[in-house]
Parts: sequence; structure tokens; C-alpha cells
Amino acid sequence: MDRVPITAEGLAALKAELSRLKTVERPANILAIETARAHGDLSENAEYAAAKEKQSFIGGRIQELEHKIAHAEVIDPAKTSKDKALFGNIVVLENVDSGEEVRYQLVGPDESDVNKGRISVTSPLGRGLLGKKVDDEVSVQAPGGTRRYLLVEIA
Repeated sequence: MDRVPITAEGLAALKAELSRLKTVERPANILAIETARAHGDLSENAEYAAAKEKQSFIGGRIQELEHKIAHAEVIDPAKTSKDKALFGNIVVLENVDSGEEVRYQLVGPDESDVNKGRISVTSPLGRGLLGKKVDDEVSVQAPGGTRRYLLVEIA
């Protein structure tokens, strides 16, 4: 299995979610199942069905997080080269058509949040940026048509 790039902050967030699921969510769900079971006929017990469904979701998410953590490769953005766009770098882009500038950090899919200026390296724009240098142009197919960006700065 390939290693999955992630920042130290991203890995800490995954570990915190895993800990919360194991120590808070799962025990609370077990209690909810026991309480619902005490209400009698399980075949017509909506509370029991909902609690069992949530148990399945929690178990699946725990497995997913354990897998991601086991395959995580922590990359320190401060140690990456700034001569081309790489994982962890912050890039400043200029929309060629509108002149509007945007600033994004290239992160893994589990860390991406456009509202916080973090885009995934697996997104169309992220994939297009990887390996590009300052003054390179990147074209991305968006729902509203093709968008062209000029890579202005790599930090």
C-alpha cells in the first residue's frame, strides 16, 4: 500500500477523531443499544435499529482512520522545496481572466478545506499545480468552464 502524504496537524486531527470515537462515541452507542434493547421487541424498535446503524458507522470509521494513520507519511511543509509546487507548499494564483488572486496550501484529501485556504493535491486544481513553477499557467476544467491560473508565488 502506498504511503499517504499528510501534515503533522492533519495526522493529529485524525488521531484525535479516532480517540474520540473509541473513548466517547462507541461507549455511548453501546449504552444506547442496551437501553433500546431493554424496551422489548427488537423487530419493531426504531431506537434499536438506529443505534445498530450508528454502531456500524462508528466501526467503519474507526477502521478507516486506523488504516489512514497506519499509512500516513508526515511531510513537514517547512522542509519542502519552494522552486516548484509540492505537497505542503502555499501557492498564490492569479485568475488569468479576472485578475483575482487566491492563496492555497496544497494538502492531502483529509485536510482539504477551501474555506481555510487548503486544497487537496488530488483535486483537479491541486493535480494541475503539482510540479509547476512560478509563472507557469494552469488550466482547470470547472463546472462553469475552463479556468486559467498563473502561478504567482510559492511559499
